[in-house]
Amino acid sequence: MDWLDQVQWDAQGLVPVIAQERGTGDVLMFAWMNREALQKTAALGRAVYFSRSRGKLWFKGEESGHVQDVHAIRIDCDQDVVLLSVTQRGHEPGIACHTGRHSCFYRVLKDGQWQATEPVLKDPACIYK
Repeated sequence: MDWLDQVQWDAQGLVPVIAQERGTGDVLMFAWMNREALQKTAALGRAVYFSRSRGKLWFKGEESGHVQDVHAIRIDCDQDVVLLSVTQRGHEPGIACHTGRHSCFYRVLKDGQWQATEPVLKDPACIYK
């Protein structure tokens, strides 16, 4: 059986993906992959996601330059979530979030409010032209 056939794809043919920074263990982002994106990620050693809003493959960093090199691809026990071990390139420290932050998970619930706890490392207006 093909390794891709073992993935438990959802009704839209997608699987959720978590990108985790190899060096720090930081969870950088959550995204989706279809079969082609996961196949290309494995073949290229570079994160390729499926953009639901655009309805097409999204090579991480194609616009921003913030590429994710993939060191390992893991799947959970139910085979319905993928975990990527990545190195975030394109800015030091790496920027994974479209807001210009290191991680998409930069808000923490404190006193009943979501509070930003990570700084903007680069203005998104300078990243996306």
